[in-house]
Amino acid sequence: MATRNRSRGGRRRKLPKVQRVGAYAVIIRAGAGMEPEILLSRLSEKVTPEERWTLPGGGIDHGEDPRDAVVREVYEEAGVPVEIGADARVYSVHQAKAWRLGRRVNSHAIRIVYDGWVPHDAPAPQTMEVDGSTAEAAWLPLAAVTSGEIPTSPLVTDALDMHAPTRNQRLAAYAFITRPVDGAVLLTRISPRGYHSGSWTLPGGGLDFGEHPRKALEREVTEECGLTCEVGELVDVHDVNVVGTAPNGRHEEFHGVHLIFAASVPDGAEPRVVEQDGTTDDVRWVTRADLADLPLLDVVAAALAAEKSESGAE
Repeated sequence: MATRNRSRGGRRRKLPKVQRVGAYAVIIRAGAGMEPEILLSRLSEKVTPEERWTLPGGGIDHGEDPRDAVVREVYEEAGVPVEIGADARVYSVHQAKAWRLGRRVNSHAIRIVYDGWVPHDAPAPQTMEVDGSTAEAAWLPLAAVTSGEIPTSPLVTDALDMHAPTRNQRLAAYAFITRPVDGAVLLTRISPRGYHSGSWTLPGGGLDFGEHPRKALEREVTEECGLTCEVGELVDVHDVNVVGTAPNGRHEEFHGVHLIFAASVPDGAEPRVVEQDGTTDDVRWVTRADLADLPLLDVVAAALAAEKSESGAE
């Protein structure tokens, strides 16, 4: 492409070269039963008279780390805190004749795009900068963005074409504990900090690195239920694969592998929630008759099915 214009004397003149390096974030959220949404910024009229949305982010200041630039820009444009992943994708756009700030230039834009996530309790988006390049920020339906219903910059399309949820595999141990007197099952309820908020599951949780599954289960039952337990035999291995927003706000494809152990607690033990601001907000003995009235995770059904299969085998 030509990079020169005619001067008044008829001679070609070189267009001024303008190079800009910017850092941006793809921020997606999708809870259980919630359609995926993406955080975007709408460009102000000083940039374009047409409605156009783009990824939150912007130019990197001299000497500024790109990740720090994203954190700063997202707050300026949307008023929310953001965490940035370790990996990035780089896009290079060269326009030999581009209109920038009221003049023709030979433009080269380098765009560094990270995956980002905001906390569950982050405030609603609100543009903090005044008279800047962003008119507003909002969570928008991802389907409407990818379909083109919502007008976006090419950067959004390019970034989403290459975006994939962060893969996270987690090994966890769970306890199937029944009360001898009536067969009631000990269950815990997931707090708003968890993905399946309001659902009931077996007591237990993820293994720390190097931790034995039985020791992990003893620890988790104490933390979640305030009880000491004796861990018995492995009764089933259950797994689940979901795509959604993790407790820390990150968009993930989650694969959970669940080791279900039979376990017991002292007779007459009454559970209570011990951990504060965790993923458990209630714990109780649930009778078999009441199980059908509660939203249960599949791991509970797997434990009950294993119990039934064991009883049938006997």
